[in-house]
Amino acid sequence: MVVLSTVSKPEDAERLARELVEGRLAACVNVLPSVTSFYRWKGRLERDEERLLLIKIREEDFERVRERVVALHPYEVPEVIGLRIDRGHAPYLEWMDRSVGPGSGQGV
Repeated sequence: MVVLSTVSKPEDAERLARELVEGRLAACVNVLPSVTSFYRWKGRLERDEERLLLIKIREEDFERVRERVVALHPYEVPEVIGLRIDRGHAPYLEWMDRSVGPGSGQGV
């Protein structure tokens, strides 16, 4: 599964990425350095520069990841959207599975 989330500050992106990978909740977190987000918030159209996090997890860990992201996130209502992976390169998906959860640490 891939989870999407955005943050405004680079240090928040790094903190979230490190916490999730070090905590073995995510196999990998990609931080895309600049996306422009348009959204409506409290009745106003907003435009912000943000960082997009692509968080690679096992589907069964989604609730734990969601809870952790929400707890660490600086936004009042953080984006946490899970997208199922229908297909992928089998060795990469196997590496992801080995990289998360208790007793993991046997990543490539």
